[in-house]
Amino acid sequence: MRKYNRRLASIAVAAALCAGMAQAMPITMTANAAEVIFQAECEDLMTTDGTSPQVWTDIYGQVLPGYTGDGFVYLTNETLTMTVEAPADGMYEIVVHYAQILDTAGRNQTISINGMDYMISSPYSDSFIDFDMGRYRLKEGENTIQFKPQYGYGCYDSVTISEAEMPELSVDSTLVDPNATPETQSLMNYLSSVYGKNIISGQQEIYGNGHTEDSPNGYDPPLGYESEFEWIHDNFGVYPAIRGFDFMNYNPLYGWDDQTTERCIEWVNERGGIATACWHINVPKDFASYTVGEEVDWQGATYKPDETDFDTANAIVPGTKEYEYVQLAIEDLAEQLLRLQEANVPIILRPYHEAEGNSNTDGSGSWFWWGKAGAEVYKQLWIQLYTTLTEEYDLHNIIWEYNSYDYATSPQWYPGDEYVDIVGYDKYNTVYNRHDGNTSGPNEDAISSTFYTLVDLTDGKKMVSMPENDTVPSLENIQVEKAYWLYFCIWYDNGQDNFLSGTDKNDPETLKEMYQSEFCITLDELPDDLYTNTDVRPITTAATDDTSTTSTITTAEEHYLLGDFDRSGAIDGMDISLARQTLMQSDTQSYPLEISDINGDGTFSVADMTQLLHFLLGDTAS
Repeated sequence: MRKYNRRLASIAVAAALCAGMAQAMPITMTANAAEVIFQAECEDLMTTDGTSPQVWTDIYGQVLPGYTGDGFVYLTNETLTMTVEAPADGMYEIVVHYAQILDTAGRNQTISINGMDYMISSPYSDSFIDFDMGRYRLKEGENTIQFKPQYGYGCYDSVTISEAEMPELSVDSTLVDPNATPETQSLMNYLSSVYGKNIISGQQEIYGNGHTEDSPNGYDPPLGYESEFEWIHDNFGVYPAIRGFDFMNYNPLYGWDDQTTERCIEWVNERGGIATACWHINVPKDFASYTVGEEVDWQGATYKPDETDFDTANAIVPGTKEYEYVQLAIEDLAEQLLRLQEANVPIILRPYHEAEGNSNTDGSGSWFWWGKAGAEVYKQLWIQLYTTLTEEYDLHNIIWEYNSYDYATSPQWYPGDEYVDIVGYDKYNTVYNRHDGNTSGPNEDAISSTFYTLVDLTDGKKMVSMPENDTVPSLENIQVEKAYWLYFCIWYDNGQDNFLSGTDKNDPETLKEMYQSEFCITLDELPDDLYTNTDVRPITTAATDDTSTTSTITTAEEHYLLGDFDRSGAIDGMDISLARQTLMQSDTQSYPLEISDINGDGTFSVADMTQLLHFLLGDTAS
């Protein structure tokens, strides 16, 4: 069953906007600057004990040019406090006029928003500059914001807080593998078309034996690998669009076929879903005594760095035993991926995930052996895997997903734009780091600051996803925080940590609201041409009887759909909104005529928008 009612409502709103606009044209509008809600000289703020801060004009004789007012505040042991009135619950940007002369590599500063501390790295500067401290969620009404001296010793001259201007979430659907299969490119086309507009639902299946003896979801007899998926269907009436797999059991040690590949093929080819997979590849614990190719019991294998003497640095050095072992592991993985490719099944592959672990560059904070030797070796390990699979094994059904963090050190682990299609972040923060103002229940934050940190990691060129999570962000938090993750994928239930069905991880009502919302894409809402969309999609319009109707205005030249301003592959209220915005800004060249010239008169005008509106309302004769 398709979810159309809210889409019809958005079309009705767009119709009203269009009618009002037609009488007012022509209108010239300029982009409005972000509205400032707070501005102050820092020497005019107060400390936590209610006194005025010490005012500085130099740092022990060193003059720092560029400050305004009477001087600046040098945070050594005082905390600056301000009360900020926000006009609405939303995202706001905090910029300080600032200098920092202690650390040329950058120095951590602490900003507190309503009692929640955020740590950010500030640049070195021996004169005052505008330093963007980031975007933060403020609640409507009074907010307490503090600059703390925990590690900082920063010089604060003035502060400006304004409504945040969020970057556009629009990516090129070109894959890093130029020889990608048509099905893989088609899937990438779809992912990029919904990114920034919707979130795709996902669920990780359990690996190994599955739920064969017991069922943490309460099924008797157990439903095995389908336990989580049937629980979702029983409670929300739908299935997730994405299914998460793990290729860990195909390995050179104790390797056995747990039918992961068969389930993957069935999910894509028979059920029409999207497949993603991680790779908890193991190494022998006692690698020094290991002979490459021999069997090792699963109890003698591990993926944890502190349980093995495996030297990760040697894994990229031909001729070493570590290198030979990794090549065997890649061969086992490639065998399964080739089976998928032969079945025309593309996969979002997330190998060597969560490499950094805790913030570091030398491997000291890593949770898995593949991060043990540090960032530089890890990047070479990733590139080695990419090159081996694509060139040696001729595998081209992979969308490459890299797992990142949002630490200051995280960019140093990034393998490079030429080897990554999607950047993912694994969200496990049920208890900690809460910013939505609630004090009980699972943490349903959308973690917007993390999302946009990862957007910025690639200058917005790659989609950002949530390939593992405990709590799914609430629909309200995602929309308020404007954190438009490509997809979420809840980890499986294991009887101890029931990530899906445990109410300490996910509130069933919040999760139900998400699954049944227009914003969330479920299995039944994936398009029929998900894996065959190499050209233009048909135009699908809403219908009040919950059935889809497909018709055509006119199709433009290849790869363009007439009227599809947001290039989502379908015509909807968002296209009306973008058309209206373009006309009101008198920038009618923003979109090629192959998209915008609905009536075929060689221009884009109100007449085109009117015809587009008639089409959306079902009056195709117009």
